[in-house]
Amino acid sequence: MNVLHVIANPRPIEKSASKQLATSFFAKLLETNPDVVVNNIDLYQEPPPYLSLDAYNRLNTPLLNPDYTPSKAEEHAITYAKAQAEGLRQADVLVLTMPMWTGGPPAIMKAWFDQVMQPGLMFNIESGVVIPLHQLSKVILLVSSGQVYKEGDERDGITPIIRNIFSFIGVTDIEVAWADGQSPHFFTDGESRKQSALEMAEELAEELSESP
Repeated sequence: MNVLHVIANPRPIEKSASKQLATSFFAKLLETNPDVVVNNIDLYQEPPPYLSLDAYNRLNTPLLNPDYTPSKAEEHAITYAKAQAEGLRQADVLVLTMPMWTGGPPAIMKAWFDQVMQPGLMFNIESGVVIPLHQLSKVILLVSSGQVYKEGDERDGITPIIRNIFSFIGVTDIEVAWADGQSPHFFTDGESRKQSALEMAEELAEELSESP
């Protein structure tokens, strides 16, 4: 099993609930399935550029014009996207580690999605049908937030976005371990909430190890 782990949190692990979830998840995963291959991408160490007009043209113009010849600038503009998408295409499982910031994922995570979730990289479109170019079967979210969110909460600006992005390319198996209520300004039970999320992260790891 090949697991790609994308991290979008600049805080050190001792101050990051989402990174602590990731530590517990991968410790349990490798304990129960030592043959798993894990590839880590820390977006704050390998920051994605914003999608430029040159990159957009290079990735999308071929859909409408098969005879299109990209310029050198356009070809150069997708260097990051091509490298990152290659790693994602090789993954069976994608793990996303992030906090909720200002109601949604960190901007650096959205910038990464904009780079890799592109035609010719993760999918093609033929006669109006999306053709996946990947082997990804599952996405696992390891999330932290200052506020408390109930299941299906309309204030949740992360899981609906992730479901929308990945269902487009045929991936609907999405699991979440969420350490909410982490703001000491509003909640006094943040540690117990985090402990529950750590246990959920380990359960998800065990389930993944047992999956075919």
